[in-house]
Amino acid sequence: MPDQTCTHISAITTVKHPKRHECEDCVKIGSRWVHLRTCQECGGTRCCDDSPNRHATKHAHATSHPVIASAEPGERWLYCYPDEAFVEY
Repeated sequence: MPDQTCTHISAITTVKHPKRHECEDCVKIGSRWVHLRTCQECGGTRCCDDSPNRHATKHAHATSHPVIASAEPGERWLYCYPDEAFVEY
């Protein structure tokens, strides 16, 4: 899983997976989502940028939590917002 170009991704030793397959912020406001991403800092699961509210990106910018993982079944990748780094694992 190490990515030599991104220290944020390199620091991840165990990928966090969603506790529930839903965007926790969309559930609160009664909205819908397209795909889900799990924050590797706090473990929260939020919607992707194809979703109307883009909660994963908003969360990353508001908290400075840099790395997300896809929470979609069959997808195994990480993305770092500050470094714009993408790696499959």
